[in-house]
Amino acid sequence: MNAVFGDSLKRPAWQIIVMFALGLWLSGSLLLDLVIMPGLWTAGMMTQASFATAGYSIFWIFNRIELLCAAVVLASVLALRGTSHLYHHVRRWSILLSVLLLAIALIYTYIMTPQMSALAIQLNLFEPVTGMPTGMVEMHEGYWVLEALKFLAGATVLSWCYHDSHHLA
Repeated sequence: MNAVFGDSLKRPAWQIIVMFALGLWLSGSLLLDLVIMPGLWTAGMMTQASFATAGYSIFWIFNRIELLCAAVVLASVLALRGTSHLYHHVRRWSILLSVLLLAIALIYTYIMTPQMSALAIQLNLFEPVTGMPTGMVEMHEGYWVLEALKFLAGATVLSWCYHDSHHLA
């Protein structure tokens, strides 16, 4: 019975879950940031009045996927806490970085996306869209700083889990 339910089978499963969730999340972010949004911008959709609603719909769905992935990563890293072959300080840092990833996803979902949509929505139908609203540049700068942090933290945790999985084999 120990051969079926032993610790040797539990460790790789959690590492695979972490690597899958981070891979899905980071590749989805790259797709959204480097393909979808620039494609919408070059098509001229960002200058239309309905873009705030469309952008909010896109990010509303993606933010929920981000929250799910961040929660799965944090839960998996916590599950690996006692069974991982990683050094003690690396385990602590991986938990800290996972909490940072969850915080970034929460900031996107509940602060940045609603605020950016509120800034961009056109409330006066008789006034033409003139460009980017006041305050949107600062919000975009904050978004890109958080994206850089997310990719750095996610890639670090992903590499630690990958190296740990090779030490098990």
